[in-house]
Amino acid sequence: MLATLLVAVPLAGAFALWLLPWRGARAAGSVALAVAAGELGLWIGALAGFDFGSAGLQDDLTQIWFADLGASYKVGLYDWSLWLVGLTVVVTAAAIGYGVWAGRDRPRAYFGLLLFLAAATIGVFTAQDLLLFYLFFEAMMIPLYILIGAWGGPGRHGATIKFVIYTLAGSLLMLVAVIAFGLEQGTFDLTAMGASDSTWIFLGFLAAFAVKAPLFPFHGWLPDAYREAPAEVTALLSGVISKTAAYGLLRIVIPHFPDPVADWRVAVLALASIGLVYASLLAFRAPDIRGVIAYSSLAQMCLIIIGLFAVNDSGLDGALLQMVNHGLISATLFLLAGGVELRAGTGQLRLLGGMARGRPVLASVLITTGVIALAVPGSTAFAAEFLVLNGIFVRGWGWAVVGAVAMVLAAMYVLRLISAVLHQDVGSAVPAQARDLRPAEVGILVPLVCVLLALSFWPAGITDHAFGGDPLAAVSAQFKE
Repeated sequence: MLATLLVAVPLAGAFALWLLPWRGARAAGSVALAVAAGELGLWIGALAGFDFGSAGLQDDLTQIWFADLGASYKVGLYDWSLWLVGLTVVVTAAAIGYGVWAGRDRPRAYFGLLLFLAAATIGVFTAQDLLLFYLFFEAMMIPLYILIGAWGGPGRHGATIKFVIYTLAGSLLMLVAVIAFGLEQGTFDLTAMGASDSTWIFLGFLAAFAVKAPLFPFHGWLPDAYREAPAEVTALLSGVISKTAAYGLLRIVIPHFPDPVADWRVAVLALASIGLVYASLLAFRAPDIRGVIAYSSLAQMCLIIIGLFAVNDSGLDGALLQMVNHGLISATLFLLAGGVELRAGTGQLRLLGGMARGRPVLASVLITTGVIALAVPGSTAFAAEFLVLNGIFVRGWGWAVVGAVAMVLAAMYVLRLISAVLHQDVGSAVPAQARDLRPAEVGILVPLVCVLLALSFWPAGITDHAFGGDPLAAVSAQFKE
């Protein structure tokens, strides 16, 4: 039942904002924050009551939709999907808080769309019926189209069109794959579906998730969308929405298509490895803050896919932990980028510099987040990347070498970002009166950093409380329940 409430609460909040006559921007923002806080409380309740010793579905609810098709409203939580729902709840709360602080215009529509996006995303992470999964997966696109197209930067129209073209192509492929797989199995219930050896259905799902992640070379929509969307929308895109693709690979592709996964593993690993190095190099050369973070996000998603397609305990554990890590890191960095852009009027690195002077809180938050992002030993990112490299080493030492090289490149582009923003000479675009992070910004960003620090002290808090203690057994058992 809690899974349904986690979907219903933000959805109800969205419609309340759209339909009820709220007076003023402050009222709409307060309602959205209250809904986000309530959603966080629900997730904490689900976390407290969850049985991590079991790999089975929990907090579930089933209601038959179409008996003849074997389709139903079926939602529930696995231990590993619980962490992804938590990531969504936390980043959504931060995004809404940032939007309230930034004073977005047309707040009822804006915050309603953010809440609708949260409901659809949580629906993806909790859906246990393939048609329902597809419905939620496509529902995410509606608010994203509007948020980028209506509230984005000067190039928002081109970014939106490119985003629509890519995602529409992926959506059509997934729709065909969903129908074909459901007809083949005689049901759309994911917990009742067995394994399939159909390469074409496998490729349909893989292509759709490759666009959403994105995986090289399906990333053409990413630079423009990440640069033009409002900072908090970009934080959600990079931090949460991209994880729905990784979730789809873990929930649908890997357990239900074991033979095609084995046949196509080398091809997927090759694309992910190329993307990992390619995106890292582009991040190092990017001329603006958002460009660095956007391409680093592409690199990290490729690393996560490498962990998933290692298909062993270490790889799966590392991929899940890195999903949470990257979600928090990229959200924090994009919100920081938004704050820098508001102060300097630009995100161009050549026009920035010297912002550490007189702004100790901004410098501390950026350095702390950056150090975790570059995966120094002792950080939660290091733990995740080590697990991924350990897992993929079993499949071939060459893949691990590529991952290790990418870790070095990550250190280079993160240090370049920190240096360009905080150090060197004061840039021409940085006004002398630009303030340090305000209390509202601190209240948004510091909790995200604190979670990252907590995970750095105890990454096993996730890895030992996911997959019922046995990643491979849990993944393979999903279609045997």
